[in-house]
Amino acid sequence: MTYLILGLIIFLGVHSVRIVADDWRTRTRARIGDLAWKGLYAVASLFGLALIVWGFGLARQQPVQLWAPPVGMRHLASLLTLIAFVLLAAAYVPGNRIKELLHHPMVLGVKLWALAHLLANGNVSHVVLFGSFLIWAIFDFSAARRRDRAEGKLYLGGTAGATGITVALGVGGWVAVTLWLHGLLIGVRPLG
Repeated sequence: MTYLILGLIIFLGVHSVRIVADDWRTRTRARIGDLAWKGLYAVASLFGLALIVWGFGLARQQPVQLWAPPVGMRHLASLLTLIAFVLLAAAYVPGNRIKELLHHPMVLGVKLWALAHLLANGNVSHVVLFGSFLIWAIFDFSAARRRDRAEGKLYLGGTAGATGITVALGVGGWVAVTLWLHGLLIGVRPLG
């Protein structure tokens, strides 16, 4: 569990700089340069992610069950992750109405992904991993919306075509992960 927690501290810590120290981030980026900032950010993120993956794998070998979720929670989790995948796609497809409406769809997708996994799993390692991401996403979304209001930022111009592409990519990604990649990479087939 130590490696999982350390990885979460590093990964979510790096991703929280803008939440807790946006002015410092801006000054540091200006001082060291955009490329150096992005390089350090990427290295720290990848190191944290590697520790999360390794630590979660170790923690899953000795599960400590807190509760046994009802089978129906797996179905709800599948629905929530489907929506999360569409939100993830909305973060990257330009000109879609989902981003126009929600402003920060990736963070909302992380919220749903984390919540879905908390609903469907009841052991300590899952609570630590997905609970940490859920808490981070709540704070990150709130901070992003405050920044948007302070800057007067508007999200305009979503089209039906871009929205359709967004939904298709999200559903396609969800199908690939749910039916194939999740079992291959994680060892668990969400739909049995």
